[in-house]
Amino acid sequence: MANKWSPSSWNKFTLKHLPVYPSQDDLSNATDQLKQFPPLVFAGEVRALNKSLAQVAEGKGYILQGGDCAESFAEFNANNIRDTFRVILQMAIILTAGTHLPIVKLGRMAGQFAKPRSSDTEKKDGIELSSYKGDIINGISFDKSSRNPDPNRILKAYSQAASTLNLLRAFAAGGFADLKHVQSWNMGFVKSGPQAERYRDLANQIQANLNFMDALGINAETTTQLRKVDFYTSHEALLLPYEEALTRMDSTSGEMYNTSAHFLWIGDRTRFIDSGHIEYCRGIKNPIGIKCGPKLNPDELIKMIDILNPNNTAGKITLISRYGKGLVQNHLPNLIKRIQSEGKIVIWSCDPMHGNTIKSESGYKTRPFDHILDEVKTNIEIHNSEGTHAGGIHLEMTGQNVTECTGGLAEITDKSLGDRYHTHCDPRLNASQAIELAFLIADVIQKNNNVSI
Repeated sequence: MANKWSPSSWNKFTLKHLPVYPSQDDLSNATDQLKQFPPLVFAGEVRALNKSLAQVAEGKGYILQGGDCAESFAEFNANNIRDTFRVILQMAIILTAGTHLPIVKLGRMAGQFAKPRSSDTEKKDGIELSSYKGDIINGISFDKSSRNPDPNRILKAYSQAASTLNLLRAFAAGGFADLKHVQSWNMGFVKSGPQAERYRDLANQIQANLNFMDALGINAETTTQLRKVDFYTSHEALLLPYEEALTRMDSTSGEMYNTSAHFLWIGDRTRFIDSGHIEYCRGIKNPIGIKCGPKLNPDELIKMIDILNPNNTAGKITLISRYGKGLVQNHLPNLIKRIQSEGKIVIWSCDPMHGNTIKSESGYKTRPFDHILDEVKTNIEIHNSEGTHAGGIHLEMTGQNVTECTGGLAEITDKSLGDRYHTHCDPRLNASQAIELAFLIADVIQKNNNVSI
């Protein structure tokens, strides 16, 4: 990597999974406008997240990262944002009880618009067009005008991200997240079944504790932590022209921050030596995630960690493993040993979604719930055996009542996938499945750490 960094130095490196725009002038016009827009997140917020993640790296916290596979312009509305936020709050309460640790809440929201694809083109009925790469780049409709990359979509994505963040901040600080509402967070299609009963029992315990504390004069009016939460946003740093345009110097420290999200990650397809995405991320103060799949070369990973975190700062790097059921045992133990032998301080998170994608008999792309759970369980057990901290979970999920992943207590079958299959890209857990998974993760952590829930 070159020693001199700038927000645009990524252009001099190897670039993969970036769109080729028909007009570079149109792209420059769009990014020039974006450079004049206000930041979406602020340096002080990123510093607060860095502090929390440093605690996770020391085994004193846990990351819950979840949200859409790919946010869309068509499904953008306040109810969808609220429902996903609400499910994350529910999951955080469950995981707090299971881990006895503070939960760092990271949404795949307000910026997760771009997606790398395995093929640059898609063919239907003899017609070949560019693949859909996320609403920030092109449209999902299979026609030439929609599939051509359009730089003006960058501006629409910024507008939607700004509106999403405005609503999330209001929910997080405006009373919606008040613990006294823990019972009312339950949604209609999660009000029945075993996971709903467990949630109600947990909510009742919380309410009893709140009543006791209130008698002592500790309540939402005197203690802000009871009525608001810290909620951060994240997305894959894929579309580098967008990220560059929202890279700003903090006036108080003189350091460079990406202001499109609090936390960014580098995907499995753009994680390699000489990657433009690595070069971009090395210059910003935001915490960085690195997806780690079966094809990962540990030697190259060590070099990339040195590039991204030369001072070995706690909380800077999160390694997000995404191997798939049956492959975790083949790769994760050796990677943990290598990272430990090199003395690298990292957070270990588990993405049990991307390695468990299959095509169902009915033709839908799906993810079996039991495969997702199996990867999570194996991940936690390996970390327990290696003496490392399983520090987080990374999920593609939604607050909507979709039918995209099979299984779970919701009993979604192959035949019922078509009932409410709405994703623009990869299948997501619905609210019921996400809450069930949170309880099951809590159970596994309880078993491995000898805590009670």
